[in-house]
Amino acid sequence: MTNTTPDCFVTEKAGAQPLFAVRPAGLEAFLAKLQAKQADYLRASGFTGAAQELALLPGAGGIAGAVLGLGDDSSPRAFGDLAYRLPAGKSWALQEGDYDSGAAVLGFALGAYRYTAFKPPKRESARLVLPPGQERAVSEAAAICLARDLINTPANLLGPAELAEAALRLAAEFKAEANCIEGAELERAYPTVAAVGRGSARAPRVAQLRWKGSRAGTGAPLIALCGKGVCFDSGGYDIKPSAGMLRMKKDMGGAATVLGMARVLMAADLPIRLVVRIGCVENSVSGDAMRPLDVIRTRRGLSVEVGNTDAEGRLVLCDLLAEASDERPDLIVDCATLTGAARVALGPELPALFCNDDSWAGRLLAAGRNRHDPLWQLPLWDGYDSWLNSSVADLNNISSKPFAGAIVAALFLRRFVAPGVNWAHIDLYAWNDQTQPGRPEGGEGQAIRAVCAAIEQSVIAS
Repeated sequence: MTNTTPDCFVTEKAGAQPLFAVRPAGLEAFLAKLQAKQADYLRASGFTGAAQELALLPGAGGIAGAVLGLGDDSSPRAFGDLAYRLPAGKSWALQEGDYDSGAAVLGFALGAYRYTAFKPPKRESARLVLPPGQERAVSEAAAICLARDLINTPANLLGPAELAEAALRLAAEFKAEANCIEGAELERAYPTVAAVGRGSARAPRVAQLRWKGSRAGTGAPLIALCGKGVCFDSGGYDIKPSAGMLRMKKDMGGAATVLGMARVLMAADLPIRLVVRIGCVENSVSGDAMRPLDVIRTRRGLSVEVGNTDAEGRLVLCDLLAEASDERPDLIVDCATLTGAARVALGPELPALFCNDDSWAGRLLAAGRNRHDPLWQLPLWDGYDSWLNSSVADLNNISSKPFAGAIVAALFLRRFVAPGVNWAHIDLYAWNDQTQPGRPEGGEGQAIRAVCAAIEQSVIAS
């Protein structure tokens, strides 16, 4: 896998060209401060300060600087395509302007990312002089790029063992406790994870990470993160068509996302206790694979009829949620590339949020808006809960009706969360179908900044 932080920052200002960022309302004042020839050039070229507009300033040595138009965009996206639009290999120093420096640093870094494990980029990126005090932006960029790297890695190179190892490496980086459960212990402790992974030659496992901030006492808030880590999803015996299987290396995007969240929270040294669990499996077809209408036991003791082997993600998560909620954390967040229904409802850029606590839902949604990392809430509609009924088991893993697939999946997961425990479920896409500013085509770490900001704000408020 590639480095988790893009190689796009420098600390030395010497030789760096000035980079200005301007909004339309401030354009005339900006032009008045420029050299007359440069101002005349911008006016003659029709520069307006619109979002994503970029002009290179002429000078005696050729290029004397660059001007980026921001329009009314205050998000990191405004700076998201600079790394490959500015001259290759050059260093640039941000100048003061009407923008947030953290957003600029984050956007530049996210746009500079490319997955280069097998193919170098077509050209070298530009580099940004890192302004002081931007540790959080760099940390968030590193976390998102970690998630992207994991999601982008081909499934033949990232199986359950390798995904679990990535969690253990992250734990070692931040001196967290970590362990990996597999074999007979996995069968006992996480029977549904074992059932999903039984069809693959690559054995399933659960990776756990426990960490406590340097200022966290024994009563510090306990945050639990759970991630679906299906390294490849064939659909099992209910096999997917080839088009539906094409991007299933990204079906571990939930696990990659919670590892990114954990990285941000630990790097910030928040006064919390953190527990991360990821179920690392491959959903394959073999003589040992689970079959339609099999009945499996869960950690919670509930029996589940397998109505569809391609609804495996909720089986991976349910045992993790049961264990996490039994510890009575202040909040559980689970992340998963769980349903196509969520994408039909909200598209690829809006992760669906389900939450059993209105206060936490409000915090998460507000943080998503403020950090330009949006979530959209869908309901845990009790009226659909009976759709999970089974005639032979406590519940089925799929609905008896063809509607509201994302809601029904969330209701399935809710059965395994202990009463009274705050829980948020995020159904995400974890992928960019095409390159946009700050979001290159491929794996994407969605909701990382929103969730971490909501947790941090809650800790500060308490």
